[in-house]
Formats: sequence, C-alpha cells, structure tokens
Amino acid sequence: MINPLDTVPAAQSGFSAFMDVAKPFLPIPAFAVVFPLLWLFFRKTWRELDEDAHRFRGEILASGGMDYRPIVALVLCALILTMQEYYGTRLWWDGHIKPHLFEWNQAHNDRLRLARYDELWGFGWWAFTRVFGYIFPFMVWRLFFRRDSLLDFGLRTRGFFAHAWIYGLFLAVVLPAMFIVSREPDFGGYYPFYKHASRSWFDFLLWEAMYFAQFFALEMFFRGFWLGALRRSFGSGAIFAMIVPYCMIHYGKPYLEACGAIIAGTALGSLSMRTKSIYQGFLVHITVAALMDWLALSHRHGLPLQFWP
Repeated sequence: MINPLDTVPAAQSGFSAFMDVAKPFLPIPAFAVVFPLLWLFFRKTWRELDEDAHRFRGEILASGGMDYRPIVALVLCALILTMQEYYGTRLWWDGHIKPHLFEWNQAHNDRLRLARYDELWGFGWWAFTRVFGYIFPFMVWRLFFRRDSLLDFGLRTRGFFAHAWIYGLFLAVVLPAMFIVSREPDFGGYYPFYKHASRSWFDFLLWEAMYFAQFFALEMFFRGFWLGALRRSFGSGAIFAMIVPYCMIHYGKPYLEACGAIIAGTALGSLSMRTKSIYQGFLVHITVAALMDWLALSHRHGLPLQFWP
C-alpha cells in the first residue's frame, strides 16, 4: 500500500521539475500583456520622439553635417560599464585596495573599523565606482558639445508635481507584483546585498544611503545621459537601445528580476522622456529597492533590533 505521506514529496518534486522547465518562458506572456499597455500609455511620447528625430536628422543631412553625439555617448557608455565590471567589484576591492587599507588601519589603531565593517567598506567601493562612473559623462560632455545644456539630460525639476500622479500609478502596478516575488526563495536570499544590514539600524541605514546614491546616479546615466544624448538621432529607439545594457547589468540577480528590468527600463525610460525628468523614475526605483530589502529581512525575521551594532 502507498503511504499518502509519501506522495507529498513526489508531488512537490514534480511541481519543482515543472517550474524548472516553465520558468525560463514565464516572461513571455508577461511581455505580451505589459508591452501593449506601455504602447497605449506612451505611444504619443514615442511618436513625438520619432518626429523630432526625423526633423533633426533631416536638418543635419541637409547641412552636410553629422550628429556625433551617438558616437561619443555610446563609446563612453561602453567604456564606463566595462571598467565598472572589471574594477568596480568587491573582488577588486578585496584583492587590490583592502590589503593596503588594512595596513594603514593597523598603523592607526583600527580607525576605520575594518574588522567590524569589512563588508560595508567593500560595498562602499562598489557604490563609489557606480556613482562616479555614472556621472562621469556629465563631467566631460561639455568638452565635446559646448552648446548642449546638461539640464536637458533629465535634470530639470519643472513640472515635477504635475507628473507626480504617474509615480503613484507606477507604484500601484509594481508593488503588488513585488509583494508576490519577495516571497520567492531566490529573492529572499539575495536581498539585501549587504548581509549585515540586519545587525543594526546603523548598518541598514548606511547601506540604504549608499544604495540610494548609486540609484540616483544610475538614473542619471541610463534615463538621463543615455537618452538625452541619443534621442535626437535615435528617436524612440534610444529607449530600446538603453534597455539592452540596463538589462545586462542585472545579470547575476534572480532571473525574473533581470527579465523585469526589460519592462522597467522601457517604462522608466519612456517616463523620463515624457516628463523630461529622471526624478519620478528615481523615486520609483528607491521605493521598490528599499521595500524589497525591508520585505526580504522581514520574511526571515531579520529586521534590526538595535541602532548601533
């Protein structure tokens, strides 16, 4: 006789095997639903971008000139992302910077508290290289194109409150999905990046401050600089060119999150072009990121219990 209890693991095993096969294809129906909705919401914005690009390219061709912005911008972006991948990691920190810092710290009575905050210092390097790399194009752009205003790269604040309702709409769509995926084992085990965030509120808040800073720089880079530099030549295509590297920087994260970056990149890029501002996208990003860290810690009962470690 078959023990009914023996069928439970078998059923679970069968379901797990099914999910292993089905999971790679789950984004396809999601894309089939979401992208038509994005088209409905942003089609006017995409059309306006294409019309502006058509006029601009016509003027450039008629004058016998060439728009060098895509060349400069894309080479800069490729170089920055490559340098971050090879020199902006905690592995590089541990192998090339930390040993020298450790010697200095020993000679100065553990002034940097490296033993206690070792992982946080490593993430500090990661955040610094992200922030500096993402804002570097803004620092050199005027050397190539003196007539361009950097404020036109998504940094204007005018009209922020007029478009605040879009921020609320995005959160209304994203938050329910986030509450669902936050219960997945790979999400719960992956967030927060800083594993000592549960040690104290000081650890948690300092980590979130670094996390938010790199998110603001990331929005400046992908939704500000990238789109601002390419929109006049690429039109709406600038948005879809941007989502390729934006998706790729999510490699190594949970699979569904990397796929979700394609949708998020399209939505946030279109939002930036519609509002001519990166700030709504930044608020969406940090709200989701902070809540994901909070939920991941909460689900495993790891929220801090004291302020200082």
